Amino acid sequence: MSQMSRRDFLRFVAAGMGALAFEQFLAACGQKEIPQELLSSATPLPITPTNLPTATRVAATETPASPAAASSTESAPTAEPTTAPTSTPMGAPDLVVARNGEPEALVRQAMAAMGGIEQFVPKGAKVIVKPNMCVAYHTYEYAATTNPWVVGTLVKMCLEAGAASVKVMDAPFGGTAQEAYAISGIDEQVKAAGGEMTFMPGFRYVEAQIPNALKLKKTYIYDEILQADVLIDVPIAKTHSLAGLTLGMKNLMGVVRDRSALHRYLGENLADLANFLRPTLTVVDAVRVLRKNGPTGGNLNDVDKLDTLIISQDIVAADSYAATLFGMQPEDLSYIKAGREIGLGRSDLNSLRIEEINVGV
Repeated sequence: MSQMSRRDFLRFVAAGMGALAFEQFLAACGQKEIPQELLSSATPLPITPTNLPTATRVAATETPASPAAASSTESAPTAEPTTAPTSTPMGAPDLVVARNGEPEALVRQAMAAMGGIEQFVPKGAKVIVKPNMCVAYHTYEYAATTNPWVVGTLVKMCLEAGAASVKVMDAPFGGTAQEAYAISGIDEQVKAAGGEMTFMPGFRYVEAQIPNALKLKKTYIYDEILQADVLIDVPIAKTHSLAGLTLGMKNLMGVVRDRSALHRYLGENLADLANFLRPTLTVVDAVRVLRKNGPTGGNLNDVDKLDTLIISQDIVAADSYAATLFGMQPEDLSYIKAGREIGLGRSDLNSLRIEEINVGV
């Protein structure tokens, strides 16, 4: 049987089968997938401001919570893991780094080295691309927002692979979403590629229970993120005053409603969130990087043009490699340490199969 999609899992949960029953079902069947007859009979709850379903994603790791988390007054989840992320195509590298090219060439050649976009985007899939459009203050040259041509190329390639739809979204904290989408240049490139820019209204965030969490037991996540078949996380590599760096795991904070609540125990919370969402791919935009005064920037003297792209299914590995672009080691970032500890991914770059491509050659 094929891997259960995010959308099917949400329907399954909304149909009323709780985590414990889910666990018993999996144990009885000796597998971690749901028969199509159960999926087709599941009726999703309507999403309205007065009737928001509670999403329960079963964690993809069996690593137990820390003693501190176990001693919390909140009840511990009983659910067991379901499916792992899509397997890396046989013979494909764990991580690809492409350098010295225009954004579209970087994306296309890096994706080809990973085995091709069709390995990750099935025909008919509903895809969400999550870039960083955190502010509406500056154009992409200031490296506070993801490169628009990187995003546009990903949208184009997903549609070429047969995706049913590709939506691009973020919830900026500076300026309106409409302004941020336009000023970043992402709106223009996504629409030119045939994708859809989507706003994230507050009433569409749903409560998500996070099993086996270190700290983040529950939070509110934008509903379409949970229902997507494919989630592609596309951060820009930049400094951050609190997190150290904004990379793949930090970029996922943009899908959460109550972000300020994540600031305490930020590393553990980001690891829990990434472990829950499990992006299909992490694509780190290092075409231009912001080395100082992140995350908002504002001074071109703080920007370096590296013409580099990092891509991996392993978000911990992607962030670990990206950290080295700033002269940092993976263990310097609390969220990478926490992600490694819970089994989300690997931070030891020496243990990874890394393919480096010089696009300009």
